[in-house]
Amino acid sequence: MFEGIFSVQTLSAGLRRGAWALLFAAVLSGCERPPPPAPPRYPEVDVDMKLQQVSPHVYFVQGKAGAATQHKGFISNAGVIITPEGIVVFDALGSPSLAQKLVGLIRQESQAPFHAVVLSHYHADHIYGLQVFKERGAKIIAPKGANVYLSSDTAETLLESRRKQLAPWVNERTHLVPPDQIIDGDYSFSLGGVRLQLSYVGNAHSDGDLTLFVEPDNVLFSGDIIFEGRVPFVGSANTRNWLATLERMERAKVNALIPGHGAMARDPAKAVGLTRRYLALLRSRMKQAVENWEAFDEAYDKIDWGEFELLPAFFEANRRNAYNVYLSLEKEMLLGEGQ
Repeated sequence: MFEGIFSVQTLSAGLRRGAWALLFAAVLSGCERPPPPAPPRYPEVDVDMKLQQVSPHVYFVQGKAGAATQHKGFISNAGVIITPEGIVVFDALGSPSLAQKLVGLIRQESQAPFHAVVLSHYHADHIYGLQVFKERGAKIIAPKGANVYLSSDTAETLLESRRKQLAPWVNERTHLVPPDQIIDGDYSFSLGGVRLQLSYVGNAHSDGDLTLFVEPDNVLFSGDIIFEGRVPFVGSANTRNWLATLERMERAKVNALIPGHGAMARDPAKAVGLTRRYLALLRSRMKQAVENWEAFDEAYDKIDWGEFELLPAFFEANRRNAYNVYLSLEKEMLLGEGQ
């Protein structure tokens, strides 16, 4: 009899303990944060993209030489700085699909969180991948002038155009991502023992440009201040400021210089040379035409473009580049600005 009562009481106590344990577990589970949602997936892009190591912390991928819509939009470079505490990306490539592919390559090297994306400037082939890194928690750091581009009609018009030209990799889900932090001077920060120096160079290639120097590795990312292996895109650039910046870079003592387009260079003077010579030729011949009140078409047809005619993107970009420089030099002359 007592055995039966003891068994019932023991069973009852056990059930009570089990109920409390379940209730306690439920309360605990309610306090836990749900895991963050997985980032969205984008259409796969089958381009040959390789993550090349430059130094202990620095990697980059090299876009193909060509015009903006060639090679499925993979025409620009992107840099990666990997530290134990986080990852910094320099420029975000020309589509979410390309950025997603870059993330996959990075994850083969490190599982550290994405800390920031530093943008050399706001042009389409460098910014359409931003949303991929933003979705992974990265802060967007950009030079002053980025908001000039974002607020322009060009930004939306070009995005609509690229949605057709680079579909499905640029599509209706692709959107412009504004910066979280604007740089208008010298700025530096450290991450995982790696010091990064950002330098604002003003409106040179674009409405605002900056460079990134990885101090312990002595590696410089120039953005589109330097184009290697192809004719630069000039647009509405301030070519006078651009040339002055190139001349300073030519004297830099770095272990490696990674341009916005083209191959990495161990010799900065060599990397700077092509872009500097091209811009110098544009400015000198267009300046001569403006000073002589010569019509653009007449002046353009007289120019011997020499080595530049053989470069990728010459046919697509050169005449427009020359015309934009011609117009800017007319403005400089009217305003009485420098050489």
